[in-house]
Amino acid sequence: MSDINEMNVGLRWYVAHTYSGYENKVKASLEKIIENRGLSHLIYDIKIPVETVIEKNGDVEKEVELKIFPSYVLIKMVMNEESWHAVRNITGVTGFVGPGSRPTPLTDEEVEALNIEQKRVELAFKVGDAVKISEGLFQGYDGTVQAISEDLKKVTVLVRRGSRDMPVELDVNSIKLA
Repeated sequence: MSDINEMNVGLRWYVAHTYSGYENKVKASLEKIIENRGLSHLIYDIKIPVETVIEKNGDVEKEVELKIFPSYVLIKMVMNEESWHAVRNITGVTGFVGPGSRPTPLTDEEVEALNIEQKRVELAFKVGDAVKISEGLFQGYDGTVQAISEDLKKVTVLVRRGSRDMPVELDVNSIKLA
């Protein structure tokens, strides 16, 4: 794999395929290799996507973790010869996901859709704050924040039009504190 170093696109999420049921063993082995070989500057995070389900059997409840993607381990790493060999040579790993033997990183959209990384977003404004609209149809208008969506991507702003206030839903990036 001499062209692995040429594929280096920085720190990205990659998907390693494993034998069925080996996901936890692969994660534990990789964590041990990172510690022993000092590869923490190349391999940053390892995730096995799971979902917690409560199984009910009569009055007995039991929490069970189900793997969302059985036989796959997600690894945040810088792809180069050393990191590729460290992951590829672990017992239970059959290869990386990608065409042929070329590991393909996940796109930012795929990472967001899989909820792998929890990005903490803090807005500069809150409900009741006066804001100025900087983009779109209402650019230049002032308003008051009425509501903020749970995902922190949309904001409802009350804009004064004539003698009444009109609620307008906007993208978070299109408003600024007044």
